[in-house]
Amino acid sequence: MKKQIVITALSLGAIAIGSNQVLAQNSEKVSTSVNIILSDVIAMDIGTVASEGTVDFNYGSTKDYNSSKNVTVPNSLVIISSKNFDIKVKSEGAHFVNGANVIPVEILQVKAIPGGSLVGTLNEVTLSTADQVLVSNASVGTKQSLNIAYSISSENASKVLLGKPQGTYTQKITYTATAL
Repeated sequence: MKKQIVITALSLGAIAIGSNQVLAQNSEKVSTSVNIILSDVIAMDIGTVASEGTVDFNYGSTKDYNSSKNVTVPNSLVIISSKNFDIKVKSEGAHFVNGANVIPVEILQVKAIPGGSLVGTLNEVTLSTADQVLVSNASVGTKQSLNIAYSISSENASKVLLGKPQGTYTQKITYTATAL
């Protein structure tokens, strides 16, 4: 009787082991790795108003030469960045030019102003040919907009502009976003 119990137990054990092997053959597992590869990015969006835009200061009367002029451009820059960044501004040349006539770029103030979605330290600079920080330590983000105000003081209008030959004086201003 003991032999029959041992044979039955061994038979049941063999069946159990055999069925596990059969189940293992009907099911297979494989695994794969998924990688997310990130690169740092910083770009000025195609919707940036400053891209090939124009800011006009019109002086047509004595009142214009005796008062400060301000031009605010909402959404001047729209930026995406994967790191905190600075925005710098500079002019491409030392003068606004109209043929042989020139006006020094230092008459123009450029100021980053609240109202856009960009978060950082907003500054005001006197335009020059050297890069100057307009916004420092701006936060990571996408489609961050920056409003920029341009101004010419009444003192500069009356002392520097008054007496210049009429015409349109032009200079390119370049904005650069640099990751920190």
